[in-house]
Formats: sequence, structure tokens, C-alpha cells
Amino acid sequence: MEQLLHYVWKHKLFPLQQLTTTDGRAVEVIDTGLHNRNSGPDFFNAKVKIDGTLWVGNVEIHSRASDWYLHKHETDAHYDNVILHVVETSDTMATTLKGETLPQMVLPVPAFVRENYQLLLSTADYPPCYKVVPTLSRLMIHSWMSALQTERLEQRTLKIQARADQSTGNWEAAYFVSLARNYGFGVNGDAFEEWANHIPLTAIAHHRNNLFQIEALFLGQAGLLSDDAIPQRHLEVAKEEGYWDKLRQEYRFLAHKFSLKPMDANLWKFLRLRPQNFPHIRIAQLATLYYERRSELASLIDCTTTAQVVELLQTHVTPYWETHYTFGAQSKQSKKQLSTASLQLLIINTVVPMLFAYGRHKGNEQLIDRAFSFLDQLKPETNHIVRMWEAVGLSVDNAGDSQALIQLKKEYCDRKECLRCRIGYEFLKLK
Repeated sequence: MEQLLHYVWKHKLFPLQQLTTTDGRAVEVIDTGLHNRNSGPDFFNAKVKIDGTLWVGNVEIHSRASDWYLHKHETDAHYDNVILHVVETSDTMATTLKGETLPQMVLPVPAFVRENYQLLLSTADYPPCYKVVPTLSRLMIHSWMSALQTERLEQRTLKIQARADQSTGNWEAAYFVSLARNYGFGVNGDAFEEWANHIPLTAIAHHRNNLFQIEALFLGQAGLLSDDAIPQRHLEVAKEEGYWDKLRQEYRFLAHKFSLKPMDANLWKFLRLRPQNFPHIRIAQLATLYYERRSELASLIDCTTTAQVVELLQTHVTPYWETHYTFGAQSKQSKKQLSTASLQLLIINTVVPMLFAYGRHKGNEQLIDRAFSFLDQLKPETNHIVRMWEAVGLSVDNAGDSQALIQLKKEYCDRKECLRCRIGYEFLKLK
């Protein structure tokens, strides 16, 4: 059962010695990677030694090795960077789009894990300590939630600081990359960060008063102006419409002028995305935001209320995108503005961490306090993690609470760090 294999791999519930590939090469699992619940390989950024050589990349898991071909992975470039194919039954060998044969390993699942699996399924929606939650004092819960909220912001500060360092101390660039990443709204977050790092802000500043040139450069650097990035059924229509070709010609001029190379368009994900979240629309919105100078860090710092931030970040698209979601595919006319829910997520995931990080950088307590104040003012997020904690008795009153509970689930429950968790400590004291 594939779900069980995922669980065993994720938590390393298998013998860590004497692992071998199907052709006899020794395997050492250093890091199982980050579990991916969207399209693409099952685990990202795993670290595995095969015959003493360290490989860093993605891992794909199947009940039967032949499922690789059943799911058409051999024709999908997203699976070219898989470093290990993990299976329960090895009935064939897997090959990539490049024609390379992947290292393959049969995953040994301990008998006791199989026996406990049904019990695990019956309690999978709740953390093991859920029974103790109703007995905890409000003071203890409030204290732990505050600590988790700060911990989450500190983690995000490290990422923002790293972006600033990568840009030689340019916090304006760090803000742009952070904003762009969160325009991916989870699924395309990595792709948007990669895209933002391909945008030469210093160079494009010379063309900031020309929205068409900004859009051409933004879409071109995303790799979305090439023929291959447009489905064949839409390509002819896009050519007839003319806008795509005008953008492409303008991008060629700018790319030559600034010696630019686009990112790999295969990094963009479309599967199970609502059309309003397609990268074309999000990039067009960012182009307008940049053109209207509402993506500047100074403008953000001037905002003292969430209402002002909402007004600052609300954007729209250029006329072509009012009637399209991709090139050559028409839609009902709409300005395609960000929804209230999307704006709130941008404030939670971009604005608040940026204010906190920049406040720390500048030693400005006012900005730090504003970050916490914004979280207190916003409604809590609605997702499966928040619903899970509400179901076991934890109240969620604002975005600060929901952020704390997301931190608790991801950094403690998922990592089995119960000994570092205050709720886990209370559970261990039960007799």
C-alpha cells in the first residue's frame, strides 16, 4: 500500500543498515526529504548515499515499480531529477525522459509497522497527545502559542535575511523575492522564488515607466513566452491574437540588452490549480504592482494598519489578461484582482515576516510590534491543520493563533519532537 510506504519512508521506520538497490549497490538514507503533497515527485531534497556517493534530489515511491510507467513519469521532465525509486515490488526498472535508468530500492517494511497501520489510520487526523489538551490551563496554552508564533517568525527571518545576503544586503530585493514567492500560494512558491531571482531589478528600473516592457521581461524571464510553454491547441490562437508575439519580440530586445536567460518553464505547476492562480495571471499582477511602485519596501513600512496594506497590495492585470488565463485561451472578462483571502495570506506570509525581519535588522521595535499587531488583527487561516487543532479543543481567535498551530504541527508533531513540546511534556506526566 503506497500510503504506508510513504509513512515508513518519511519516518525512517525501516532498517537503516544493509539497504541495497535492486542491482546490489549499498544505500544509506541520510535525509528522507520534504514530503510533497502536490504534483511532482513524492519527496523533495532527499539525501542518499549510493555506493558511497552522496546524491541530493527527489525520491519517488510506488507500490509496484511498473506504476512509474502507469503514471507516465517517463515522459515528464519533473521526474528527471529523481535520485532513487523506492518500491514495495520491483517488477521492472524505471527510466527518465532523458533515457537514464534510475537506482531502485525495495523498501523493507517491518511486520510490526504493518500490524499497527490500521490503528495508525484511525488516529491519523489527530496528534497522539490530543486527549490532554482539554486539561491544559489557558495560561499554559497562551504562553506556548506566543512562543510558537515568535519561533515561526524567527525561522522566516532567517530565510529573508538569506535573501538579503544573496543580494549583497539589498533588502528591497529581499522583499521582492519574498513577495513573489508567496504569490505562488504554496504550489508554485519555489518556482516564483526562482523567477524572482531571475529578475534584474537594477536593470529593469530603467524601464519602470513602461508597463508593457515590464510585463514582457517578467513573462520572458519566467520562460512563458517560448513556443514550448504554450499548449499546441492554444498556440495558433495566440499567434493570431498578436499580443504574445509582441511580448516575445520586446523580450528578445530586453534579453539581448541585459544579457538575460529565462528560467526553466518546466518548474511551473498547473495541475489542480484554479485558473486565477496560473503563473501568467500572478506575474501580470506583479508587473502592475511593480509598475505602480507598490512593491517597494518603503511603501510597505509606511503602512501602519492592515487596511493600508490591503490597499497597497491590491492589484489588477493588463487588458489582455482580463480576458485570458494563458496565451490563446480566452476567459470571461475580469480585472482578476486578488481576493480578500489571497490578500490576507500575503499579509500573513510576506508582510508580517518582512516587518519582523527588517525590524530585527534595523533594531526597530516599532516594526516588530506592528508585525505581531497585524497578526492579532487578522482572521485565523482556514486549513486542515487549524481545523485539526480546533477539533481537539484548542481555540483559534486570530492569525497569530493559526500561525502558532501551523508551527506546532510542522515543527513538532510531524518531526516527532514531542520531548521539545510543552503539550507533549504535559502528556508524558499523565499517569
